[in-house]
Amino acid sequence: MEEIQGGAPGANRRPWLAMALALSFAIGPQAILAAQTPEPVATFSFVGVDTANGIAGVIVASKFFAVGSVVPWARAEIGAVATQSFANTSFGPRGLDLLSLGATPDEAMTVLLRDDDGREQRQVGIVDARGRSATYTGKECMAWAGGRSGPGYAAQGNILTGPEVVDRMVDSWQATSGQFPGDRLLAALEAGDAAGGDSRGRQSAALLLVKAGEGYGGFNDVLCDIRVDDHEGPIEELRRVYHVWRPNQLITDGYRLVEEGKFEEAIELGKRAAELLPDSGEPLYHLACYYARAGQADDAMHYLEWATRLEPSLAQQAQTDPDLAPLRTRDDWVRATGTQH
Repeated sequence: MEEIQGGAPGANRRPWLAMALALSFAIGPQAILAAQTPEPVATFSFVGVDTANGIAGVIVASKFFAVGSVVPWARAEIGAVATQSFANTSFGPRGLDLLSLGATPDEAMTVLLRDDDGREQRQVGIVDARGRSATYTGKECMAWAGGRSGPGYAAQGNILTGPEVVDRMVDSWQATSGQFPGDRLLAALEAGDAAGGDSRGRQSAALLLVKAGEGYGGFNDVLCDIRVDDHEGPIEELRRVYHVWRPNQLITDGYRLVEEGKFEEAIELGKRAAELLPDSGEPLYHLACYYARAGQADDAMHYLEWATRLEPSLAQQAQTDPDLAPLRTRDDWVRATGTQH
């Protein structure tokens, strides 16, 4: 059952939990009045959680500077929140805290809004790690404003050209089931933009993805954090930067699979990365490393030669790369790298 624009979230099914959470997280002196916010974060956003692979994320676009510093919030294995329209930024971390304590998105929304004097100007979308969702649009949000939520998603926007912006985002998300969540979120945002997007124009966009242990070096959970703060075509620029990030993420995953001895899977990821960056030698170089680690020397040399032809500077790196050590005694090493043994 989808929740359509406007009004308060669904009835609280566990009053005792909401009461306990309210006592723990009451804003008190931190209550934020609508008049204290200088301008609305007029935007359209999409919160999505892929329960199959544990990725949660938010994508957003707006005629507003650096929207990515305000709207998107996510925590691995907990869920994600979008807070906008005279945004109460405390809703991000506090909403995630509530979810971590066992609140449903509806219950978390009730607690967040209850103590907020500016609730009628707020707009919020919440999805938890189980795919439960809620969206809220206050009665004083600037038209057109509204949202939809369903299993695994919450879509919302304000100062939009019309409801078709939200509808097209939802249609896109549902039509891309099974694809990588980042691809799905980007496609949803583009669909909303094509339907009209923010009625004031375009300025910034952002994408945040989290997954447990998938941050750089495995030290945090931030899988992707891309922000376009000020650009004439922010969504197009977001896609451009995303298509730099995505192959690098595939390459990183490839090395993880190599260390696990899953060479065929690693090679498949390497080929996908090379397809996304056809004019770059980097993914081809890493593909050569995968093949070398798999003991497939001929294939490794093929991709290494291709890589150094596109980017000659990679030949120097190859001289000391331990992954390529088995290849350096081959007769075709000089031809492939342009260097001596």
